Amino acid sequence: MAGNSGRGSEAERQLARMTTTPIPPLIVRLAIPSIISMLVTTLYNTADTWFVSQLGTEQSAGVGVFMPVMSIIQALGFMLGQGAGSHIARLLGQQQLEAARMKASSGVFAALVTGLGITVAGILTLDPLLRLVGAGEDFLVYAREYAFWILLVAPIKCASFVLNNLLRYEGKTFHAMIGLTSGGLINIGLDPLFIFVFGWGVSGAAIATALSAVISFVILLAMLQSRHSALRLSPRAISRKAGDYIEMVRLGFPSLTRQGLASIAVSLQNSSAEALGGAAAVAAFSIVGRVTFFVTALMLGLGQGFQPVVGYNYGARAWSRVRAAYRFTIITGFLLQAGMGLLLFFFAPQVVQAFRDDPAVIAVGIPIMQLQTAILPLMAPNTATNMLLQASGHAYSATLLAASRQGLFFIPLMLILPRLFGLNGVIAVQPIADLLTLGITIPFALRFFRNLPKADGIAYA
Repeated sequence: MAGNSGRGSEAERQLARMTTTPIPPLIVRLAIPSIISMLVTTLYNTADTWFVSQLGTEQSAGVGVFMPVMSIIQALGFMLGQGAGSHIARLLGQQQLEAARMKASSGVFAALVTGLGITVAGILTLDPLLRLVGAGEDFLVYAREYAFWILLVAPIKCASFVLNNLLRYEGKTFHAMIGLTSGGLINIGLDPLFIFVFGWGVSGAAIATALSAVISFVILLAMLQSRHSALRLSPRAISRKAGDYIEMVRLGFPSLTRQGLASIAVSLQNSSAEALGGAAAVAAFSIVGRVTFFVTALMLGLGQGFQPVVGYNYGARAWSRVRAAYRFTIITGFLLQAGMGLLLFFFAPQVVQAFRDDPAVIAVGIPIMQLQTAILPLMAPNTATNMLLQASGHAYSATLLAASRQGLFFIPLMLILPRLFGLNGVIAVQPIADLLTLGITIPFALRFFRNLPKADGIAYA
């Protein structure tokens, strides 16, 4: 009982912090650990790309082509984590602690089962799967080496994404950061050891990533079970009601839609790039994707600091704080994306060459980098609005908006533009899709705030 009382007190203290702390410092405090986590995660993904690129263009393409499958694993983990976490933040805002613990335990259980299904299905259909995502015969062997080990730890990776989201939505972004960054830094250290010293090549990069995933999972689980968290996982708390999992999927479906469609989009991009430009084009898109994600990580991390603030305050009916949080996130995100995007735009040749000093890769990589970084500031309103709708429980609107960029624009454009303009058409798809998505985002945001009550439902100050 004492343990429960202590955790109840922590929940009350966290509720007070989330509903009374001034918005800018609160979001910044929550966002900084998330940004660091995203950057370190991106850094070790980029380290894989950089180290493997030193082995050759085919090896680089083999690792890069598996990214859509890794994105699907992440998408399913984020779907369950966002679905459980979104509800948990609002439950904590309403001071329903036991219901929040049930959601947390059920989310982790669902992730482990889902990840196991990915492992079995992926390994049994490995070659057809790799060909489906764009692996050419000249680098299929390297894609196979990398994919096997990643699929083996899919349950752990899936559950880690849920644990990370649970801590974030509780407002414990610092503790989530410790779990992710520890695994990432170990991955960076193991990459050169396994790839070059042990001579394991592409398999070495995959084994390093798999081990780091296990380490991250253990640390994240320890953080969630510690006294710093109001949540506690327990097998007895796992729900046996199908409705709870349906609700979790419904609330998390925007994340699955966004990342699942992104995986399909990248697969089409890889297939078109391989057909029109060979392994060099696939490697160029892979390199640019990893590098530009450093910049998008700033916005995603800021959004991850923004989401628990929305969840708590929406649950507590503090409407003015929801408005203030959205306004701050949009402005800050736009400035961050614009500043970093300009740097990458002007130094695109040097950045691409640092990864692969291959004239063919550099020639394709420069225009990809410059076009993608030019439209990065648009990510601020697009991402913040989607996260706002999801954190406030508007699952259907969030799902529709999440589907718009890839489903309405990117994928159809990828089927049309390469036929008309060749490889240049492949390069132009993403910037055009982002511009069109902004036109969909604005009406969603206006509608949300038009329907939000003017007067707060509680006296939170």
